[in-house]
Amino acid sequence: MNNTAPERLIIAITGATGVVYAVRLLEVLRATTSIQTHLVISEAGLMSLHQETGMKKKQLEDMADVVYNVRDIGAAIASGSFQTMGMIVAPCSMKTLASVALGLSENLISRSADVTLKERRRLVLMVRETPFNLAHLRNMTSVTEMGGIIFPPLPSFYQHPTCIADMVNHSVGRVLDLFHIPHQLTPEWPGLKG
Repeated sequence: MNNTAPERLIIAITGATGVVYAVRLLEVLRATTSIQTHLVISEAGLMSLHQETGMKKKQLEDMADVVYNVRDIGAAIASGSFQTMGMIVAPCSMKTLASVALGLSENLISRSADVTLKERRRLVLMVRETPFNLAHLRNMTSVTEMGGIIFPPLPSFYQHPTCIADMVNHSVGRVLDLFHIPHQLTPEWPGLKG
């Protein structure tokens, strides 16, 4: 019998378009007992959730192991002493990117991201905005210099996706790869056959 506690992973959702990435992450991670998900969603993220998926807040929260209020700065995930494998912000708005880049802990999402960086844990921001302006690019550079990973969920076409779910799975699979979490979402590239 394995008495090892599951590893903790923070999943945050902001108001940018692309909440489907977080939903898919939670679906995949729910199927494993080795990862415990800690979810925090902004008010704008809830609006996107309803508009883009038709899901209710409770439906989303039921997919996570632990759920926090975005205003609860005293939550466990706001402290570096609370051990996690890192944090994924999916999707990440430009406002949240700026807050992380400037170290502004204005809510539990940006505070948890700040803690993730200061503790040298993996932070992945699935930024969603185009085109990028200079402020966006500078903020991305700043977060990268601090050790964060900027991951715009861009579709790949070399796998020949046939639907939106294929494209979502590819991006989600690549993010899970960054945390060394096994999945069956997308095949490994075998290389070109001559």
